[in-house]
Amino acid sequence: MPAQSRWFRIFLLLFFTLLGMLAYLLVLERHQRNASPPLAAVPPGGDFVLQSADGPVSLKDFRGKVALLYFGYALCPDVCPTSLSTMAMALKRLKPDEADQVRVIFISVDPKRDTPDRLKEYVQYFHKNMVGVTGEKKYIDDIVRRYGAIYRIADEGSKAGYLVDHSSTTYLIDRSGKLVKLIPHGVNPESLAAILREQISK
Repeated sequence: MPAQSRWFRIFLLLFFTLLGMLAYLLVLERHQRNASPPLAAVPPGGDFVLQSADGPVSLKDFRGKVALLYFGYALCPDVCPTSLSTMAMALKRLKPDEADQVRVIFISVDPKRDTPDRLKEYVQYFHKNMVGVTGEKKYIDDIVRRYGAIYRIADEGSKAGYLVDHSSTTYLIDRSGKLVKLIPHGVNPESLAAILREQISK
């Protein structure tokens, strides 16, 4: 066999081996990114009472149902609409009796601008099973801490007055009010619907 042909075959073998390794690493990274952390890493979470347009809302109000908790704000230009749209599409993939067992709680980290009425109008645009709540900053900060979320005021010179940088995790809460899973941003509606079905069946 000519030396040139032998080296070309060796080159092809190495090339496809490296290509296979790269594909494996990409799949592994995607799996790790979408996997929830072990229970030991899940924050304590816990009950709270905040204000909606229809009155006080407590996490205890949703006992017996599965809840998705999300921190954001109504003027969010991208992450919040994307996350809420994903939740809405996931709910629409459930059977009506399944969807009735799920509620989405949207906690505003921008109480200065997000009134309860504004939040109601905002979340109801996405799905009827969503409720928007807010309250005094000190109470919101306590809930943010207990759920392991973060936020900060940024870009105060923007046209919106200011923007709020915030974490984009969705928190899955079981029927007893316990935080059981952290769902990363970017999960697709089909995967989220499967997560909800699994939790509903428990």
